Amino acid sequence: MTGDAMPATNKKKQKQGKDTAVQGTNDSSVVSKVSAAAQGYFRDGFLRHFVCKAARRAPLINRGYYVRWRAVDHCVKRFLQITENCPRRQILSLGAGFDSLYFRLHAEGLLDRAVVFEVDFPDVARRKAALIGATITLREKIDSHSPSLQGPVYVSCDQYRLLGLDVREESQVEEALGGAGLDWDAPTLILSEVVLTYMETQWSDAVISWAAKLLPQSLFVMYEQIHPHDPFGRIMQDHFLKLNSTLHALRQYPDTAAQTQRFLDKGWDQCVCLDMNDFYLGLLPEEERCRVESLEPFDEYEEWHQKCTHYFILTASRGSLTAQALLTHPPVSSVPCMSPSQSPAALRAETLPTEVCVEGLAMASTSLGPGQVLLTGGSSRGGRGAVTRLLLRGQAGWRCACVGSSEDWGARVCHSVTSLPGGGAVVYGGRSSPLNPIKSLLKVTFEPCDLLEPLGPEDQDTVKLCVTQMACTGDPPQPRWRHTAAVVSHGGKDFLFVFGGRNESEAVLGDGAFLCLDQQHWTEIPVEGTAPEARFSHSACSYQGGVVVFGGLGRGGVPLGDTVVLRPTATGFCWERLKVQPPPVPRYSHSAHVTRERLIVVGGVWLHPDGVPGVAVIDLISGSSVEFTLDTTSVPWPLMLHSFCSELTDPEEPVLLLIGGGGNCFSFGTHLNPQPVTVDLRPVLG
Repeated sequence: MTGDAMPATNKKKQKQGKDTAVQGTNDSSVVSKVSAAAQGYFRDGFLRHFVCKAARRAPLINRGYYVRWRAVDHCVKRFLQITENCPRRQILSLGAGFDSLYFRLHAEGLLDRAVVFEVDFPDVARRKAALIGATITLREKIDSHSPSLQGPVYVSCDQYRLLGLDVREESQVEEALGGAGLDWDAPTLILSEVVLTYMETQWSDAVISWAAKLLPQSLFVMYEQIHPHDPFGRIMQDHFLKLNSTLHALRQYPDTAAQTQRFLDKGWDQCVCLDMNDFYLGLLPEEERCRVESLEPFDEYEEWHQKCTHYFILTASRGSLTAQALLTHPPVSSVPCMSPSQSPAALRAETLPTEVCVEGLAMASTSLGPGQVLLTGGSSRGGRGAVTRLLLRGQAGWRCACVGSSEDWGARVCHSVTSLPGGGAVVYGGRSSPLNPIKSLLKVTFEPCDLLEPLGPEDQDTVKLCVTQMACTGDPPQPRWRHTAAVVSHGGKDFLFVFGGRNESEAVLGDGAFLCLDQQHWTEIPVEGTAPEARFSHSACSYQGGVVVFGGLGRGGVPLGDTVVLRPTATGFCWERLKVQPPPVPRYSHSAHVTRERLIVVGGVWLHPDGVPGVAVIDLISGSSVEFTLDTTSVPWPLMLHSFCSELTDPEEPVLLLIGGGGNCFSFGTHLNPQPVTVDLRPVLG
């Protein structure tokens, strides 16, 4: 039976099962917080006492829990600051779990005339009380009162009360808090860190209304998820669904605007809601961001920004006093917030009609000719190196062939592979890990027939290429990854122009270098004009003997949206900024192609909250631009267009082939696009 036909006993068991699953999220969360604290992201010597076995999390998860901790700490400290002269103030933590907030504030001497009330399920409160009673470091922070294993008040001392209650039971919570000494008229901070969203929305709405009604001088601080419908949001929802911990509230309140209106409608006077990109880039001092970013090797910017896009910190106030503790909006310049010039038309994305499976992140690709795409490097599931391969289109459609070569390609990600005018390709840069840039250059050569015919009956799926290391002379640029490399022309010679990127010692690079291809010599060529801002994960396309550069991630971790052309001159080259109207939304980790005097920008990551980047078209003559969404209804899985490759399969048939891509979606699991997708550009190009 389902729905209303389900017997009451079954409904109760189902509810208890979901409650148990929700309680399990507490255990996972505190382990992640302990990991972040152990790596120096923040100081908290009490968390470890609530964990049986510590585990080191990935840098991405450490950063995610740091920004959560920092946002909540910011709001709590601000509340305590503006109420420091009040005779009594209170913190009410809903679904507190094994949070150490009380112990940390007590140790810092910040609880003068303050009481912390924590509420969670009775089983969680009982476990926490037992841990407190068994740990001297914790027990000494609660005066002389011993924890009790009898509810609803499990711990009680002058400045701390731990209650075991279901916060959905409004009357019981009100009665128990009143009995435990909560002063309904005192300034109160209500804290909810990923708690209310696990409830059915009508219950979480009731809690928000109840708090506004009973606490006339209060500040509500909430940290939760948003944006359920884009690819990252779908994977995030699936993760919690598998844990039997469905995220309810974000369906009805899917963005910061809806969450803000929610609190205003439920009785709160004012409300400010920021996604975590706004908080991190706009409200944290630069020196603090630099400190955090130097703690561990890190190269998962796409996943980091998407995680921050999908979580928010909210403050809502009741009364004039607590309104002073509301979050402030960051300066406009810190995080670009632009509405794309969206075309009403959408471009249809479709999977290949043949089963060609190509999974991988941070691969590089280049077109070797019509229907011939070389894929190099990258990583696949479990961090394994992706296999270098060729995608070949024949009469029967596309097929995938592995590449046999005379040289070991090695593990290489975030590199470039560039087709050469006379045939072949150059593989440059990349890394094997965030501490190990690759210095070697590889030259790939082949005979055209090798691409079309297998080696023999025993090698039906292998194509032979000749791969040699290039011995270059001259002064080479710094090793790098997340750079670009494109062919330019000067003085009748072809050069590989390398620009931007990053490495293990430089967070972002802004230099360019020229490699003379026929002499294999790094050459100094005069370049006039103001060089573009340093960047990585941008795009650079050969254009009229020079290069057109777009977007990327700049200094300070803010995406760029400029279009800059490196034009040939009589003596060398000159940088020229192209004025594009309307300005494209800044983005990075995209791909781009020039065709018919248009720059086609595909996918990427932006900090714009509505949707994900599709295809932006920039007219390189007029400077006009327009954004097209991608219709992915025929793609059966979330299509993540970052850390991917794209190629125009045939100049006469403007069809984009999107290959690979995806990422580690915070702690929700890894998603890899399993097979290539095509996008027909004819509606764009006419």
